[in-house]
Amino acid sequence: MQEVLVIGSLAYDSVKTPSGVAKRSLGGSANYFSVAASIFAQVRVVGVVGTDYSNSDKEILSKRGVDLSGMQVVDGETFHWEGTYEANLNEAVTLKTELNVFATFNPEIPDSYKTSSHVFLANIEPTLQLKVLSQIKEPKFVGMDTMNFWINSKQSDLLQVIKKVDIVFMNETEAKMLTQETNTIKAIKKMVELGPKYVVVKRGEYGSTLYSKENGFFNCPALPVENVVDPTGAGDSFAGGFFGYLVKHVSTAPAWNDLKQAVVAGTVMSSKTIQDFSLNALKDLTIAEYDQLHSSLLKQISI
Repeated sequence: MQEVLVIGSLAYDSVKTPSGVAKRSLGGSANYFSVAASIFAQVRVVGVVGTDYSNSDKEILSKRGVDLSGMQVVDGETFHWEGTYEANLNEAVTLKTELNVFATFNPEIPDSYKTSSHVFLANIEPTLQLKVLSQIKEPKFVGMDTMNFWINSKQSDLLQVIKKVDIVFMNETEAKMLTQETNTIKAIKKMVELGPKYVVVKRGEYGSTLYSKENGFFNCPALPVENVVDPTGAGDSFAGGFFGYLVKHVSTAPAWNDLKQAVVAGTVMSSKTIQDFSLNALKDLTIAEYDQLHSSLLKQISI
């Protein structure tokens, strides 16, 4: 059986957008990824939470069949991020970052996780991403995400991670920052030169771009969403849909068309996430609703 392992933050977020405010609501890259991927596949989580992390929040994951054996619970408070979105909903302004128990997180992979077929290294410190990879035995497909903070402060370590993965996910700003390019297309091409076979650049309401040197570009539009409530977690939900699709539908190394289909699945998940605060919209998504959104998106593109 194939499964996907995600390593990332399990957090509480306090978010303000033009639509309102949500205080200490469930967030974190691993949470968004897991809920999105779990509609397709078995998900395994490695992360750390404090004793304030509620059973009802754990239940959101366990109800979706997510394996929480790799979730560490330690004394202290869970990682907390506070941010605001102003006129530009594509970019969050960070107001406060309280690492709490995440500050001393030392990921140890349960033996049962070490043979995971697919691995996603969500946005955490690059040396931790490397530590996780060193414990996994011959994964079929590995992806990673990062952020501007690591690009600026840990670039050498980050480049080591990028060399070891099959696909990198970044937003436009991050891709340009990493490659020192002002043009998105040039930045995407330069990223592939750093080691990964594939790159996905997320472009908010303009969709996303998948690229490989062998196959060129695939541009996927976003699903039209009139009322964007909270963009937090959209990128992690995208990656969850992407990996979940591959785990369910592809038993060998993915072909180009498989990856295009995975981008479509990720797009559906991110479009659902942004329609409410936290995981409120995503956690109740059914297969029937997913299929409806998927069909709507396919009408916009030809793959």
